[in-house]
Amino acid sequence: MRLIANQKNGDLGSALNLRANSSSVRSKRSLHGVLLLDKPIGLSSNDALQKVKRLFRAEKAGHTGTLDPLATGVLPICFGAATKFSQMHLEADKSYEAIALLGVKTTTGDSEGEVLTRRPVSVNAQDIVDVQKRFTGAIEQIPPMYSALKKDGKALYEYAREGVEIERSARLVTIHSLLIKDIGDSVEGGVEQRRVSIKVHCSKGTYIRTLAEDIGEALGCGASLVALRRTQTGSFDESLCLTLDELTQMDPLEHTRHLMPPEVLLKDHEVIELDSFEAGKFLAGMRRRGDWPNCEKVVVYGTNPRALLGTAHVVGGELISQRLLNANEIQTILDQTLEKTNDTSN
Repeated sequence: MRLIANQKNGDLGSALNLRANSSSVRSKRSLHGVLLLDKPIGLSSNDALQKVKRLFRAEKAGHTGTLDPLATGVLPICFGAATKFSQMHLEADKSYEAIALLGVKTTTGDSEGEVLTRRPVSVNAQDIVDVQKRFTGAIEQIPPMYSALKKDGKALYEYAREGVEIERSARLVTIHSLLIKDIGDSVEGGVEQRRVSIKVHCSKGTYIRTLAEDIGEALGCGASLVALRRTQTGSFDESLCLTLDELTQMDPLEHTRHLMPPEVLLKDHEVIELDSFEAGKFLAGMRRRGDWPNCEKVVVYGTNPRALLGTAHVVGGELISQRLLNANEIQTILDQTLEKTNDTSN
């Protein structure tokens, strides 16, 4: 049931009444939530995003955490109101599985670049154990030139394509766990190759291509990536992902059933609930007072019905808004939730 507005009270119902009524049929849909895409190899993250956006006929969409065209795996796609919180997910830890080719160093750190050097490989089991320990924990990385980091408003990879090398400072990242396994020799195109598999759980900002290159240098032979897959980002696991092929084969009406609510991006936030009157004031940008401890990361809900209102922080008992949903977004999310509940019960 749609919330009934009370214009005199200035409550949550009144706020939702601001939603415009329109009988016109739009070609694009107002959708809010998160879809986990299994990004295919060969597509940039933006290309994959645009394909999903067109399939869903979504008004607004974005992604969290860029994957290279070479990489596959977990790419969260955010629709509508979820885009307001997508930046927060960039802070999440991530897990990857990769294969590195030993003895070959390229311009890009992966198989898409030109070969710079080829060196003989002489690596034993103890070497692997030693290098695994060396690169576990807090380490420094110099961001690669072929990255989306910007200098004077221009991405580093643009400079790299022009043959310009930009000085970069080392950054501290954390490798929570690292497993390197020698998967032995293989022959491709008549050339013998030595490869290792790499499984890593790491902090944000870790460049796996750079990690592979640094591991190669530590082994005395150099290395470059030939395969990369992101298996997890934050609490989002690859088992929850859908492929582009699966989405394409679905009836468009099925798409929304696979959307998770925007608040899945806010699982690490403390929860505060407000009654209808207080929720309306909060949505108007007013600070609310309560018996709340100081907290930097808060997700705020209205009650009856329970509805996501936005994020905030608490200082000295005051709840101060940060990112708010508007009335249209709140009502659409409630409608989507009701529709999904009805689908499940039928």
